[in-house]
Amino acid sequence: MRKVIGIGETVLDIIFQDEQPVSAVPGGSTFNAMISLGRSGVKCTFISETGNDRVGRRIMNFLEENGVDASYVSVYPESKSPLSLAFLNAQSDAEYIFYKDHPNDRLDFSYPEVNADDVVLFGSYYALNPVIRPQVLAFLQYAHQRGAILYYDVNFRAAHRHEVMKLTANFLENLELADIVRGSHEDFEAMFRMKDADSVYRTQISFYCKKFICTRGAEPLELRAEGGLKKKYEVKPLAEVASTIGAGDNFNAGFIYGMIKHGVTRSTVENGLSEEQWDALISSAQRFSAECCKSINNHVSKEFGLLMKEELKDLH
Repeated sequence: MRKVIGIGETVLDIIFQDEQPVSAVPGGSTFNAMISLGRSGVKCTFISETGNDRVGRRIMNFLEENGVDASYVSVYPESKSPLSLAFLNAQSDAEYIFYKDHPNDRLDFSYPEVNADDVVLFGSYYALNPVIRPQVLAFLQYAHQRGAILYYDVNFRAAHRHEVMKLTANFLENLELADIVRGSHEDFEAMFRMKDADSVYRTQISFYCKKFICTRGAEPLELRAEGGLKKKYEVKPLAEVASTIGAGDNFNAGFIYGMIKHGVTRSTVENGLSEEQWDALISSAQRFSAECCKSINNHVSKEFGLLMKEELKDLH
């Protein structure tokens, strides 16, 4: 059975509405996607690190409870697990403050088995961080050689804008390894002071990776791919939005779920996806993203996950 391997950070997201804490949920960009995929019946493994404290133990339990293999998460006894405070505004969008007390970042892990057509999800600052870069890069190169599909979510926060020059070489390496790149207009505004999908694709992405998705929150998302494929996809308005915190992460989860459901392999990706295949994958991505926005948790609901499990079972 094909599997998804995620590599990224873990945090405890403490969510505020009207300046009051209303929820505390395990999170992290790749982590959120992995939980939703695990709930949806996809075989998942997560590579990360956490502290050996109450928060870290909750994170490990949460992964296992949701069907994600946590045996490649390094637990450091002298570290406190990171926290994120997310303040929701009237539109249910979040502003973040991060607290991290790892005395020194490191990432020591043995590689999980990677087979042809497995999917590797990576992104955020974790995929750029110079301190753990050698380990992250070596694993991505290994996964590429093994025939996995590499999906890169840029997810670059404005808080790291002052580091752009220092991180550029790592970013370009990520683009070269990636089979599919997704980013939001906010990421590219923070990195390049550009919001226009065409400009970003032409000047920053297309030389390295031909398949590019630019999301814009509630605005239409834009696709660019080889063969001059250029398309906009409307985002259906939701009756009620509880939180947009995991919207992008769950877009990734839905896209990857779609690749597994529709049998999209590394060779399919390399040969170029048809417009109909892109339509199906983006529809799946939007479905997961919309579901996540209905609650203040960072993942799709367990009920939704059961429906997705059934859809996968029906195919086999």
